[in-house]
Amino acid sequence: MKKKMSTGNIVLIAVLSILLIFVLWAAGSYNSLVGYHESVNNQSSNISTQLQRRADLIPNLVNTVKGYASHESEIMNNLTESRAKLVGATTMEEKADADSQLTSAINRLLMVVENYPNLKADSQFTSLMDELSGTENRITVARKDYNESVKTYNQKIKTFPTMVFASIFGFGPAEYFQADEGSKAVPQVSFS
Repeated sequence: MKKKMSTGNIVLIAVLSILLIFVLWAAGSYNSLVGYHESVNNQSSNISTQLQRRADLIPNLVNTVKGYASHESEIMNNLTESRAKLVGATTMEEKADADSQLTSAINRLLMVVENYPNLKADSQFTSLMDELSGTENRITVARKDYNESVKTYNQKIKTFPTMVFASIFGFGPAEYFQADEGSKAVPQVSFS
């Protein structure tokens, strides 16, 4: 003999099925948000790595230039202070501000270098400037990649219904890397 399912059992199974689908969907949304958030963190780390690489080149550059331009101490001090600020920056806004100041200091240094033809011919200086130029390109790519990750993440947490889970689980918008107006120009390295 076959037993028929009661209406109560059918309703219970339907409710449990809907609940299970909801829980699986919620877990998938949460995991997706975690993935997007980690992508933003990864790209932020890439920017920090490239900014640190540039900051690490500065002491060598300063020491090389000091031998030729010892009376340019204000520029050297400004460059050193800008580097220290960059190394100590923790938020994306602080990093962008410190990056802007360091870029400005490097540009001033490069203008001073034009007055010292022997320095421009120095192989160590030339090598450092080549590394700095390559690092500037890496920083540009890292900024672009970071901002793309932020865009994707921010779009995800602002779309319905994911925004509900983002709000519940504390996923807030990420900051874009926004350079100051004056820092949009990459330092020009010229040995002509």
